[in-house]
Amino acid sequence: MEYFDRYQGGERAILVSVSVQLLEDLDTEEFRLLAQSAGAEILTHIQAQRIKPDPKRFIGSGKAEEIAELVKSLDAELVIFDHALSPAQERNLERIVQCRVVDRTGLILDIFAQRARTHEGKLQVELAQLQHLSTRLVRGWTHLERQKGGIGLRGPGESQLETDRRLLRVRMGQLKDKLEKVRQTRIQGRAARQKAAIPTVSLVGYTNAGKSTLFNLLASSSVYAADQLFATLDPTLRRLNWDGIGALVLADTVGFVRNLPHALVESFKATLEETLEATLLLHVIDASSPDMMEQIDAVERVLKEIGADVPTLLVYNKIDVSGEAAKIIYSTPHLPERVYVSAHSGQGIDLLRQAVQECLMGQLQQFELVLKPAYGKLRTQLYALNVIQTEHYDEQGDLHLQVSMAPHKLEQLIKQAHLPLQEILGTGAKMFERTLEEFEIKHEIG
Repeated sequence: MEYFDRYQGGERAILVSVSVQLLEDLDTEEFRLLAQSAGAEILTHIQAQRIKPDPKRFIGSGKAEEIAELVKSLDAELVIFDHALSPAQERNLERIVQCRVVDRTGLILDIFAQRARTHEGKLQVELAQLQHLSTRLVRGWTHLERQKGGIGLRGPGESQLETDRRLLRVRMGQLKDKLEKVRQTRIQGRAARQKAAIPTVSLVGYTNAGKSTLFNLLASSSVYAADQLFATLDPTLRRLNWDGIGALVLADTVGFVRNLPHALVESFKATLEETLEATLLLHVIDASSPDMMEQIDAVERVLKEIGADVPTLLVYNKIDVSGEAAKIIYSTPHLPERVYVSAHSGQGIDLLRQAVQECLMGQLQQFELVLKPAYGKLRTQLYALNVIQTEHYDEQGDLHLQVSMAPHKLEQLIKQAHLPLQEILGTGAKMFERTLEEFEIKHEIG
């Protein structure tokens, strides 16, 4: 039985991308950004083509020898593959190139380990790392005594290996229990918000699309944002007042990439549940990226994988770079489908606020209200929602307001205050009366 010592990693790296006929086209620029985000010093980037991956080494023996020569000549410490490698392929390649070999999953895990800040984020990353490591516990350990045979020398290697596996299973079980507690806490928080009828708007999108910058702008927050992949990992929630809606919870989530390792999707389900339970998703898209359509497809695949069937508003960000105008595109006359904004310059943010209000509350309409002096509380609520456009007092001291808001939100406020619709809305109250008649007819039929 053969043993080997695994090589220690470093930062001087050779990147390897292989275009396999049966796989999708490679995004070499994203791969380089991932490597740089992990702190790698990129020495060279090798690209190759194969009809299908080699089961032993993923690449052919000739290309493996070529990489080995480059490792020697460039004094490389690490070879990073833009593909998921099997444990056997990693070991076989390390024997040939004589340095550490890391696949795409290991690379992303390393970035996540660097970026996790909160207790929950660290738990999620550690679980994903242990799941990845558990498949690679194959006798490549310097602390194991070699099996040489003879009395007193049999079996300690295998015993240690089994001990390592058992300890891994125990630790993974502990992490899953802790993450389940986090999940239950989140469920309780969501239940409280739902009981209070507070909508949740969750930002999702490809990593580096500008989600955190947009989040900071909308929530007046200071979440870390940088021009790099996976700048933020941990979910951030902020409660704020939104024009025409009132109280609303805004959630920023981890960014997605193409070929996101399944272990990460599983480990980050506690985080991604904020996406599952959202009232509305804002899918933030980098409108300036040449790979925009592929990035949209990657995000939609992950959302489908986690079962997120939530109304979505597409937010095309970075129009200050792409050169497009700020605008709203409607799929139907009153249902926004896309908004074009720039979180960096602030272009189109008012349009985004309007689009979110329309998505959550329905079509906005103009109403003329007449409020008696005793109805000051309703006026205060309307001001808090920032829906009042004009106001003036008449000779009798009544306040005339012109507001722009969703009809059912206005009806809700008036009824909660136990005020007369007819008196406040005049002829405009007919639309609400008609809705009430329809409800009574349906109730009688039922």
